[in-house]
Amino acid sequence: MTTAGREAKRLLTAARNGSLRATGRLLSLVENGSRDEVLALLEPVATAPVLGITGPPGAGKSTTVAALVSTYREQGLRVAVLAVDPSSPYSGGALLGDRIRMSAHIGDPDVLIRSVATRGHIGGLAAVVPAAIRLLSELGYERIVVETVGVGQSEIEIAAVADPTVVILNPGAGDAVQAAKAGLLEVADILVVNKADRPGADQTVRELHGESAAPILTLIAADGTGIPELAQAISDHHRSDSPERRAARARVQIMSLVHTRVRAHPDLNRLAEDVARGSLDAYTAAEMLVPRATAVPAPAIRW
Repeated sequence: MTTAGREAKRLLTAARNGSLRATGRLLSLVENGSRDEVLALLEPVATAPVLGITGPPGAGKSTTVAALVSTYREQGLRVAVLAVDPSSPYSGGALLGDRIRMSAHIGDPDVLIRSVATRGHIGGLAAVVPAAIRLLSELGYERIVVETVGVGQSEIEIAAVADPTVVILNPGAGDAVQAAKAGLLEVADILVVNKADRPGADQTVRELHGESAAPILTLIAADGTGIPELAQAISDHHRSDSPERRAARARVQIMSLVHTRVRAHPDLNRLAEDVARGSLDAYTAAEMLVPRATAVPAPAIRW
């Protein structure tokens, strides 16, 4: 066993005994290149229900997450929050840090709040998130919330790891239209109009009904109005999950990670230069990057 493997084993024992510090260090190992050593120690357990929260900046995502965490704690559930932030261009670390609005839960030993840097992973969702979910599930966390910073179209990748995906918008300001243009509404299992006491909330709900068939709820996260109804909608969605939906999410997750590895391939820049010069075609370059071991017939398309 490698040094990293021995360290991971020691930390895993401590984390299973309730050490939040050991859990945090295990997550750091997963982020910093020792993911395989950590995953090799884990039992094949079922993943805890994963909730995705996304939406544009300022929509109230962190406030909503904090309120949901309070609801889950009242139910006696252990909760982990993974807040996916943009990477620092200097250190690669998470810029935003642990969310200030979740500070009420920091002293609770059954709540873990962790900021995760995207580290340039395509789609904005950190490559370590699936491994972190598996680790936290084994450590007994019964609800895992993945919150994205919500800075663009790439946030739709959250649907690969979460079910349901909740998209939070504000009334007015064209958020509904912008979300539709960004593709967020396509992955929304539940839509939430936060700050529903502001003017324009009803109009935003009507616009969303015209754009999406997903359930639409209104919320005032700052004072908890609508949180019980949101928690119930999330619970109902968890119960309606199916093996087919889980397999579809797994396929998207695998493809995302494959895309990330191809982007980091050491030959990619050289091949791109060859294609640009005309000495190589893009099809051959793609084959050189991802060779096909066997010919796989294309699936039949049913219209």
